[in-house]
Amino acid sequence: MTRGSRFPRRARMNEQLPIAIVGGGPAGAFAGELLASGGRKVLLFDEKLAWEKPCGGGLTHKALIQYPFLGEAPTQSKFIVNCELVSPAGRRARFELRHPLAIFSRFTLNGLLLDRALRTGVDLRKERVIRISGAAGDWHLTTPNAEYRASHLMLAAGARNSFRGQVLTPISPDDLMVTAGYFIPGHSSLVQIQFLKEITGYIWVFPRPDHLSAGIAAKMGETSTADLRRRLEQWLSENDFSLEGARFYSHILPAFRAQPLDEMDVCGEGWTMIGDSAGLVDPITGEGLYYALRSAELCAEALLTEQPSQYRERLQEEILPELKLAARVSQRFYTGQIFGESVLERMISLTQQSKSIRDLMSDLFAGIQGYRDLRSRLLRVVPSLMTEELASTWRFPGKPAESL
Repeated sequence: MTRGSRFPRRARMNEQLPIAIVGGGPAGAFAGELLASGGRKVLLFDEKLAWEKPCGGGLTHKALIQYPFLGEAPTQSKFIVNCELVSPAGRRARFELRHPLAIFSRFTLNGLLLDRALRTGVDLRKERVIRISGAAGDWHLTTPNAEYRASHLMLAAGARNSFRGQVLTPISPDDLMVTAGYFIPGHSSLVQIQFLKEITGYIWVFPRPDHLSAGIAAKMGETSTADLRRRLEQWLSENDFSLEGARFYSHILPAFRAQPLDEMDVCGEGWTMIGDSAGLVDPITGEGLYYALRSAELCAEALLTEQPSQYRERLQEEILPELKLAARVSQRFYTGQIFGESVLERMISLTQQSKSIRDLMSDLFAGIQGYRDLRSRLLRVVPSLMTEELASTWRFPGKPAESL
């Protein structure tokens, strides 16, 4: 039984037109599965179907708890517990994650979700939608092969989809992140994240089942894709990664500032947006898979109960407060100072020194530590952190130091 089967079957019997979903990535495929499981006719359009992206493909513990079927396909993913953070100056903090990351190839993850959608009866069309016209209740979607009609339009085609402008303003370049990366033959058991000088972003290496995903991300306009690629290649060479047989990819992600998040809308008369199309990506980390799946679920619930405005309300309650706070602190995180040192340098130094901070960082990776209550946890950690630093200062010669 799929997750969608718990939704009430309230599709009107006289409803002849399907719901059209433009975009077959994780958000679109999952929304299609849930809607079809709930008794609705669904047309899902994507000309590429399953495809690769340079993104890491990591699913957090929070996502695996919410969607356990993803963790039940062990041959499809790689579970990682070892992580290393590297500061712009080269400080390193290596620690073990308390909850493993499940790292998928995006091709594999997309394929898994599309297969589930097909099994529930989604009508999957490998066609590119080139035009959308009409209005709520009677949308017209034109492809090179045919024209289709739909009662409701759901956009799930990423940050740069050309149809967003028909219902909202296009995403500003100031609210986008550029990523570039390689799929490198090889095996590893270590997630690595290298923060960079003068760039609001980072380099990552995520081990996948049969290769490594190595990439770099930065806010659009800070530098060119060519420069990002050069920086990434230099770092990979310095850290003994070979690009022989590697494949290059680039992609665009949303990374909204605070004001656009305050003003954003995700639904209107006869239409909704989910995942990257709606801008639901963490502007600090670039993580969007959990938000893609959760927004698909919330949107499907609202449509199946014929109360689409509840989708907006649920996002305002559950997801948008986290993203808004992340947007407000993003610049300080990457470029701010604390105690005369950069936030990044201080963060990695403390992670290296303190078990309390390593536990906190592990929970951030797991998705179970949110931004809204991060400050209160840090305040609780300060006394133990001071005790740890004091114990470190007063170690006696010849006496073994206890692990922090």
